[in-house]
Amino acid sequence: MPPSLKIPAPCKINLHLRVGKRRADGYHDLESLFAATDFGDTLEFEVLKSSGVCEILTDWQVPSTRLPERSPPPRDFPVSPEENIVYKAVSLFRARTGFDRGLRVRLEKRVPLGGGLGGGSSDAAAALTALNKLADTGLGGEDLRKMALNLGSDVPFFLSGGAALVSGRGENIEPLPVPSGLSVLLVNPGFPSPTGLSFRRLDRWRTQREGSGGLPGPDLSRTRLISALAEGRPEAWPYVNDFLPLFLDGQGEEAGAYRRLISSLREAGADFTGLSGAGSTCFGVFKDRKTAEKASETLLKAWNLVYLTFFLASLTISVLK
Repeated sequence: MPPSLKIPAPCKINLHLRVGKRRADGYHDLESLFAATDFGDTLEFEVLKSSGVCEILTDWQVPSTRLPERSPPPRDFPVSPEENIVYKAVSLFRARTGFDRGLRVRLEKRVPLGGGLGGGSSDAAAALTALNKLADTGLGGEDLRKMALNLGSDVPFFLSGGAALVSGRGENIEPLPVPSGLSVLLVNPGFPSPTGLSFRRLDRWRTQREGSGGLPGPDLSRTRLISALAEGRPEAWPYVNDFLPLFLDGQGEEAGAYRRLISSLREAGADFTGLSGAGSTCFGVFKDRKTAEKASETLLKAWNLVYLTFFLASLTISVLK
């Protein structure tokens, strides 16, 4: 019997995210800089004697938020297949390869749901990578990439991780050198930001403000986006996230939380602050590790979901004996 496998599923942040107009197929053209971090989920695959079975157990390690009604589900419970992207990844892999061995998957879930960190997409990519090794099917990168794109726009990036310039709806990925020597402080406000809803909100907000379906923004060339990352000076990064002005523009509880978060990160000494994806996680990038550690201690007094991490260059698969 093949050995069990354990694989990390690191999350990402969007250092930069521009959103184009809604396309005829319902998607938006994107221009984004992805960067994987060392913080994420972990998946363990165990081969069973039976065939065709796929049992998924999730161990929730996401801290409870300060709003009781938004606390995460109980620990170690079976996940409904219809709602679990890991199950979908397993099903797709079976359909494409014929691999039918029974599986038990243990998912250690640390990435907050609806946090803009790509946790689900990373889990799916990790599942495809682990299954390819476990089943010894020898699929190449292009085969895995096609399956990954079928599961979600962000999924192909997580097959390799690192940093990348991502465009189209997520299918165009240009790997870039990973920033080194920088600390990343992730802070989640304790509420999710559903991706589909956030895109619809952005479309409506743009139409209301400009009447043209779009907003003017900084004219950043591809060369400038890449060179700024290579320079490794976060205090000079010109990056923006089109969702952030939308989320800051309001009087409700969530708008106030975003304003406090961004302000707190800046006051704590972050060299660059931003919003990841379509929310809800905000982040600060620090050149000085001690400043980042102090900032983490300070923000933990006000927010439960605070994670100090760094940019990750490569992924690893551990073989369990």
